[in-house]
This record gives sequence, structure tokens and C-alpha cells, in this order.
Amino acid sequence: MAANLPNLLTLLRILCIPGLVLVILSDFPGREWTAFGLFALATLTDTLDGFWARKMRQITTLGQLLDPIADKLLVASVVICLVETGAIKAWMAVIIIGRELAVTGFRAIAASHGVAIPALFLGKVKMALETVVLAILLLGDKMPDGLAGLGPIGLWLVMALAVVSAAEYFIRFSGKVLRPSPK
Repeated sequence: MAANLPNLLTLLRILCIPGLVLVILSDFPGREWTAFGLFALATLTDTLDGFWARKMRQITTLGQLLDPIADKLLVASVVICLVETGAIKAWMAVIIIGRELAVTGFRAIAASHGVAIPALFLGKVKMALETVVLAILLLGDKMPDGLAGLGPIGLWLVMALAVVSAAEYFIRFSGKVLRPSPK
């Protein structure tokens, strides 16, 4: 691994995942706040690694590969654990995780055709909302009075944005990716 601060932050995010999973699936007093704190730390590393990579001009091929993988591992792990706790329905998890796999696969196909697909605005909005909603769901009934209901409502918005943003990627780039190769 190219040892620079942004890549180390990405690695820290990945290393947070097993501990986060253990905390979410455990049953000890304060579990919700501990899970929230670990998740907040992991998502903070996502913000900082990109910022510092650009600011310190330490963008590496490894970082460009590892960062989105770390993001997807974090989100998928939390979503799957929240299915286990009953905070998310399994079919909702399939939509959220399925979208990530479909867009990642599409990007890989595009890359094999020499087409780079940047993160689009709706995808960024989806990720930001998803992070907030997962944090709310991790806190569950420990949310301040009246705010716990925001989690399920936000989850519906995340699913809608997941579908719409995936469609945007496919609509905007399928012409470049799926065209026949010259012989």
C-alpha cells in the first residue's frame, strides 16, 4: 500500500468495519451510541481521505480503487447488520446493496472500454442521505424524542434515490459503454 495519509484513512475505515459489525450485533448498554460513534468515525475518514488526497496531491491508483470499495463495504455491512436487528427489511437491503453492485459493475465495464464514469450529483446526494439515515437507524430508539421516525422515512428516500441515481448512470453512459467495438 502506498503509505500516505489518505490511503491510511481509507484503511482505517475498512478496519472499523469488523468492530462496527460486532457492536451493532451485540447487546450491551450503550451499544447504539458506540455503533453511532464508530460509524461517524468511519464516515469522517471517507470525507477526510478525499479532501487530503486532493489537497496534498496524493491521489494514487490504489486510493482510487480502495476508497469506493471501503465505502461499499461500510454501507453493505451496516445495512446487513440492520436487517439482522430488524431496523431494515431484507428487500430494502437488496435494493440498496444491489444498486451499489450494479453501478460498480457498470463502472468496471465502462473502464474496460476506456470510459471513466465520474460520481454524479444524485449519487453523491444518495450517499450523503444514506449516511445520515444509517446513523439515525443505528441510534434507533436512542434518538431524541420524535426524531426516530426520520430513519424509516429517510430509508424510503434512500431507496428512491438509489434507483433514480442508478438509472441516471445507465442512461447517461450506456451509449458510450454498450456500443459495439470496432472490428
